[in-house]
Amino acid sequence: MILKIPLPWLQLTYKKMRFFVALMGIGFAVMLMFLQLGLRDALFDSAVRLHRSLEADIILLSPLSTASIAMESFSQRHLYKALGYAGVESVSSVYVDFAVWKNLKTRRARLIFVIGINPTDQVLNLPGVQQNIDQIKREDVALFDQASRPEFGPIAQEFNQGETIIAEVRGHRLKIGGLFKLGTSFGSDGNLIMSDYTFLRAFNNRSDGLIDIGLIKLKPNANQNRVLNHLKSSLTDGVKVFSKQEYIDFEKNYWNTSTAIGFIFDLGAIVGFTVGTVIVYQILYADVSDHLSEYATLKAIGYTHNYLLKVVFEEALILASFGYIPGLAISLGLYSLVKSATLLPIAMNLSRAVFVLGLTTLMCLISGAIAMQKLRDADPVDSF
Repeated sequence: MILKIPLPWLQLTYKKMRFFVALMGIGFAVMLMFLQLGLRDALFDSAVRLHRSLEADIILLSPLSTASIAMESFSQRHLYKALGYAGVESVSSVYVDFAVWKNLKTRRARLIFVIGINPTDQVLNLPGVQQNIDQIKREDVALFDQASRPEFGPIAQEFNQGETIIAEVRGHRLKIGGLFKLGTSFGSDGNLIMSDYTFLRAFNNRSDGLIDIGLIKLKPNANQNRVLNHLKSSLTDGVKVFSKQEYIDFEKNYWNTSTAIGFIFDLGAIVGFTVGTVIVYQILYADVSDHLSEYATLKAIGYTHNYLLKVVFEEALILASFGYIPGLAISLGLYSLVKSATLLPIAMNLSRAVFVLGLTTLMCLISGAIAMQKLRDADPVDSF
């Protein structure tokens, strides 16, 4: 009668405290993998939010530019040259640079990312930009990113209360004329948008003929791949041509391969996987060792070695399933905590949940495969 209850479940729950500790250990490993992979994805997502918001089909960059935090300028004439190609509807210039922001109330200085655009062009698809675009047509007026880190000061709150906010950017005084929402990234803690005219006044060391990003919009009936390939083959001197998706991938590749950050998060996930494998192995090995005589008895009464292997594998799957649940629950809480503390776009998604479940299952199966080597010591002769 007792064998009607699954043997793997009986084995694992025979010592309830050890079973509970095993689940908590697996949950910790699952949480660590979720946290590392979530932070890595948040890094990529935050790094390309500006890229996704650009109203363009084709992007031009300097060949020396490596990422949004390390841009080099190129001649605007390359952008104007693109106007002569069939299928091109319009072009726009974007200036970007970092500058020291100083809150004149607190006198605190902090580095901020500054974006200069032509306010007569629709360049950025971001909440608040088009609603306040007329504001930056005025001289020395900028829009402040309300999703910037709080170290810049309570700019959004004060603005919404009707206060006049004056700040300094590179020693140049600006008035905040509106708010928009972009968000922080690993490379930027805050953002400003201003007209290209105001940008060049603040960055008086820059030339209006040298831009950082060139945007090309195509006509509705244009063949994007054909135009893209034509521009790539024609604009080869002093400029690189990307589709919008290629530009996004270009940025992601920088953070993944040219910095230690992507490697660190991947390494953290590997460490979590390894820790979980060791924990599950120890639990299964101890379980097999404690019940070695019972396994030997089962062999003696006719159960095959393959049946016993199946028992160990089923135990591993039970541990994976029940250990995954607390790890997922804890990760959801940590994601919320990290998002509120860092303002990074970290959130659970189905693909990551399924991926970590697969890693957890693989982790437990590997542990089971190692632990079941102990079953070779289950000799029926020892039972008599």
